[in-house]
Amino acid sequence: MKKVLFTSLAALCLFVAEAQLKTPAPSPSQTIKQDFGLGSIELSYSRPSVKGRKIFGDLVPFGNVWRTGANSATTLNFSDEVTIGGKKIPAGKYGLLSIPDKNNWTLIISKQTDVTSPAAYKQESDVVRVEVNTMKMDDKMESFTMQFANVKPTSCELHIMWENTAVALPIGTDVETKVMAQIDQLMNKDTRPYFNAAMYYMDNGKDLNQALTWFDKAIEQNPVAFWVHHQRANCLAKLGRKAEAKAAAEKSKELAAAAKNDDYVKLNDKLLAELNK
Repeated sequence: MKKVLFTSLAALCLFVAEAQLKTPAPSPSQTIKQDFGLGSIELSYSRPSVKGRKIFGDLVPFGNVWRTGANSATTLNFSDEVTIGGKKIPAGKYGLLSIPDKNNWTLIISKQTDVTSPAAYKQESDVVRVEVNTMKMDDKMESFTMQFANVKPTSCELHIMWENTAVALPIGTDVETKVMAQIDQLMNKDTRPYFNAAMYYMDNGKDLNQALTWFDKAIEQNPVAFWVHHQRANCLAKLGRKAEAKAAAEKSKELAAAAKNDDYVKLNDKLLAELNK
């Protein structure tokens, strides 16, 4: 009796051990979070491999809705409003579906976030459809790969690549309206972001005289801020006021040296060299 019980327990332990066996996923999942504009985009998808198979036009048929990955649905989560295909898309979580074809794909942003098969897809849930051309890659992409590329303040691209085919989905965001609204709002408060507002104006080709006024205000707030003096010098240089720009750079260098900040000492030396040409 004891022998039978021991054998049964041993078999049970072996079964539990096998049930808990963990092996690598054939199509591992990946989540990417990309800071974009004033918010971020989070992409979640699964990554199947070629494994010697013909992919597009075979494993992934042309003309059919595809979940754009394997296993679970592919999703995009926008923390802020974006523009895709000329349409504004509110912040939120969406499904990313596609209809691959030989020369072009239809990329679909859908309210459905759980589509794993063509039968589950409902076209009435589409938020926007975008037609994009395919691009042939010289190097074969073994694992299905998506990544954000050409990330700029107001635009980026979602690249989709597998086998020898790639497509790109352009994504935009309205930074200008939001930043200007913030500046207008914050300038009416006691603690005003003069430096950040001045930098935005200077870096985005806006009114340099207004930027200079704000740099002056920022220096009033913090007279020993060597980084503010340096950017004020850059602003004066852009305005063509070389003599004043030199004086501002010298002041910034003096303050940076006192603060033992060698990086800004070098930045001011570089700016003074350019102004002395």
